[in-house]
Amino acid sequence: MEDRRRQRLTLVAMCISQGMILLDITIVNIALPSIQRQLHMNAGSLEWVVSAYALTLATLIPLGGTLGDRYGRKRVFLLGLVIFTVASAACALSSDAGALIAFRVLQGVGGAVMSALTLSILSEAYPVETRAGAIGIWAAVAGLGFGLGPVIGGILVSFSDWSSVFWVNVPIGLIAVVVTLVGVDESKDPAARRLDAAGIVLSAAGLFGVTLGFIEAAARSLSSPVVYGPVVSGAVVLLGFVWWEHRCAAPMAPPALLRDSAFRTSCAVYFLAYLALASVMFFVSLLFQDVKGWSALHTGLSWLLMNVPFMAMAQISGRVQRRFSSGPVVVAGCLVAAVGVYLLSVVTTATPFALAASGYVLLGAGYGTLVPGITNVAMRTVPTGTSGVAAGILNASRQVGTSVGLGFVGFLGVRATSSAWAANSQRLPAGDLHTASGLTQSVSSGEVGRVTSQLGTEAGQLAADSFLHGYSVAVVVCAVALLVAAAAALRGLRRRAAPVPATEISPATS
Repeated sequence: MEDRRRQRLTLVAMCISQGMILLDITIVNIALPSIQRQLHMNAGSLEWVVSAYALTLATLIPLGGTLGDRYGRKRVFLLGLVIFTVASAACALSSDAGALIAFRVLQGVGGAVMSALTLSILSEAYPVETRAGAIGIWAAVAGLGFGLGPVIGGILVSFSDWSSVFWVNVPIGLIAVVVTLVGVDESKDPAARRLDAAGIVLSAAGLFGVTLGFIEAAARSLSSPVVYGPVVSGAVVLLGFVWWEHRCAAPMAPPALLRDSAFRTSCAVYFLAYLALASVMFFVSLLFQDVKGWSALHTGLSWLLMNVPFMAMAQISGRVQRRFSSGPVVVAGCLVAAVGVYLLSVVTTATPFALAASGYVLLGAGYGTLVPGITNVAMRTVPTGTSGVAAGILNASRQVGTSVGLGFVGFLGVRATSSAWAANSQRLPAGDLHTASGLTQSVSSGEVGRVTSQLGTEAGQLAADSFLHGYSVAVVVCAVALLVAAAAALRGLRRRAAPVPATEISPATS
């Protein structure tokens, strides 16, 4: 009886924590326009609010898993939970863009540790015969957090300010701390992997450099050292990371695992899929709130048209995969999502909402199909004892797609908007041209109201047209990314790969 009670408490703690991590992703997206206005952030800084968190998650998830295995999963998980909760409060109290971005990094540190250990702790708490049911509940609650994020965020921002989307994490985090202290047993892995500190530093530095360069390129010339310097140096550091991973005793990404075609393809598809999703949500949020003038609540409620199909398809994904196999299911999911994204790319201030609604439904259904399929493909050939390593790499590929991908797509969208505004503003009176030039960043960020207040209604309409041009370019790129993902899945997931020998991937111990 006592064991069952502790199992239930462990499940509650892990569900609360994972739900909070996914809630934070969508709840912050819905608050971006409010953050933009109140902290006077341009498009590049606003991208960092999303990318800083995702980039930290991507690089530190492997570290969280390793530390938990070596020093105690409960102890390290609690540390991550406390960091995430404190950082959420610090984000809410931030008074400028720099502070908010810095605390988002700290929030990512806590989130990475939590995300790396929730499944490990559940696996230790439940025997094999009941583990699947517990993980199913955990996944459903996590999906609920993801789906309710836009609605909760919309309600909070409507009745308060943007800081409320971070304050909401504090009571949830405190409850999770208490339940974890009371109900979770400590566990370790006596044969835990050695910490690959050099690999973590190299991957973090390289990804940061590439992301920084792309985000800075949105406001500067490509020939600027501030743009090409970080991109080139980041790429060189990432090559150094690859070199190191093939030579160190306990690599973050074991080469034997990466040689598996199905796993490698799964990571690539995950990267492209979340490059598309993060970028679409970023630009759609700016379009509906800043350009079309919707409230945060109205925007959040509209996202249910995406989240409900996502959860519905995710629930039946297992049955679909048993009938058609995972590879074709992933391809179909990518194609359906691509059609949905394309429909969103042609939305303007004049189109009926039915067009956007159709895009949302197809986007949600596509991702609800492809995400479980990719997870199944990636993990099915992983030998016993290495699932944590594989799950960490797969999760990292998603976060890298979110951070680096948003930087790249954001650069393309902002550049297209800036070019359109430079051409459209020539139609304004000569006396307004200097002011129009100074408003380029505002137009790129979708702040049409600011342009209208300074230059009038005609200029506001030209600004909206310019933003819509950049928006369309960015979202079409996302649709193309999903088509590339479908092609990669069609090529790389045609056959079931043979399991990787456990002896080739077993971690070294100290």
